[in-house]
Amino acid sequence: MKSASLAPLLPFLLLAACGRAEPVENMPSQDELAAAANAAAAHALATAKTDEVVDSRNYVNLAHGFSVTLPEGWAKDAGSSTDAGVVFQDPGAGADVRVFWQANDNDKTLQEIVEAVSSGSDTVDGDFVGTNEYRGTANDGEGNNVAVRLLRQADGSIVTATFVYPEMLSEQYRSIAQKVLDSLRVFAPKDEATAESPAENSAAPAKAD
Repeated sequence: MKSASLAPLLPFLLLAACGRAEPVENMPSQDELAAAANAAAAHALATAKTDEVVDSRNYVNLAHGFSVTLPEGWAKDAGSSTDAGVVFQDPGAGADVRVFWQANDNDKTLQEIVEAVSSGSDTVDGDFVGTNEYRGTANDGEGNNVAVRLLRQADGSIVTATFVYPEMLSEQYRSIAQKVLDSLRVFAPKDEATAESPAENSAAPAKAD
């Protein structure tokens, strides 16, 4: 297992979430998520009118080359979202997902990035999936679990996705968190896109344990 300090590794993560009692709608299968994410990215690249596309449950960031599929009914937090990424929350404030792009000016490997912040009291426990993906989990010490996925893009930049949910609702949220993080795709940014489709460029989802 690899560990990394939670605070420096996830600079956009605001670890604050409240529990909710009402049920959360089940998400579709992994194949359906992959198809939806790739279709949204392909459509966004084809139209390319803006750098950000939110089509129902699919968020696509053309400028930085990534997309993700959100649970049905979740709402964008405009105040916390930026050109570099997005924050979505469930209506009852029981969980949120944050997906952001980060530059990698020193062109470090993903392993170097994770190992560079390996010291700290708050840790993410996880594993590398190949050389360009990292998966981890953590607890913020305030009653919330955190699921993490990092993808290194072809240009060396990093896309970080985090899903925060109340620890006491783990059974309710754990599978939803996994499916959301599984849906994360990276592809060539708009300025670098060629005739190759996003589906061919995108990172394959990691299989569930």
